Amino acid sequence: MINDTATIATTERAPTRISPSVTPTRRFSLRSLQALIVPVLLLALWQLLVNAEVYSRSQLPAPLDVYRAAKQLWEIDQLWVNIQISLERVFQGFIWGALIAIGVGLLVGLSRLADGLLSPTIQAIRTIPSLAWVPLFVLWMGIGEQPKITLIALGVFFPVYTNLVSGIRQIDRKLIEAATAYGYRRLSLAWEVMLPASLPSLFTGLRLGLAQGWLFLVAAELIGASRGLGFLLVDGQNSGRADIIVMSIILLAIVGKLTDTLVQLLERRFLRWSDTVN
Repeated sequence: MINDTATIATTERAPTRISPSVTPTRRFSLRSLQALIVPVLLLALWQLLVNAEVYSRSQLPAPLDVYRAAKQLWEIDQLWVNIQISLERVFQGFIWGALIAIGVGLLVGLSRLADGLLSPTIQAIRTIPSLAWVPLFVLWMGIGEQPKITLIALGVFFPVYTNLVSGIRQIDRKLIEAATAYGYRRLSLAWEVMLPASLPSLFTGLRLGLAQGWLFLVAAELIGASRGLGFLLVDGQNSGRADIIVMSIILLAIVGKLTDTLVQLLERRFLRWSDTVN
């Protein structure tokens, strides 16, 4: 009894060790440093390949050559113009494609009839390569901005639609039954219950759709474009400028990653309620 009491007293007198907390700023700095490791290694490997002359400078330009090409375009006010045009096209295509995908996805998720009517056709259209649509869109819409935005929207549509429908089908049946018991029907059920419950899948689809939009951008800018990152890529190929080609690829990666980060920030804001590992 005395030993037990002494043990309890010792435990109560023992100072509590407080583990140092990681501040959000420090966590962000650590993640930023981690994210730079692979790009720096790839840059070093790139320079090593150039120094070893595995490929000629006309095939694989040095990092400094790519920087000079970007600087040259910047000095004549062409670099930002091409980035801005591509951003505007992807943004418009993303908005239209995502909105239509959300509407159709909710319809298919709510109605078995719509699922039976639309799903087989949508899945068949999804298998058509992006370049196959280019000549048809040119015939229908000309060579202006409309066919480009339509093609990007088409690329965005399928990942958003597929992930949203998958998320709706994975909603707990008891949640739908409870919402129905409380009077939710059709539109209110879709907007206030099914859409919030499927938000994790929806944001996954939005991020995949945005990436697909950037992929479709290059195909879209084959349609009579005179500006844009896809145009720079094709123009570099036609003129034999490997530095322009590599620069365009790097810019597509950087700008695509920045836009993905914006969607990721929205995802964290809207999914603060979710109790996940992260």
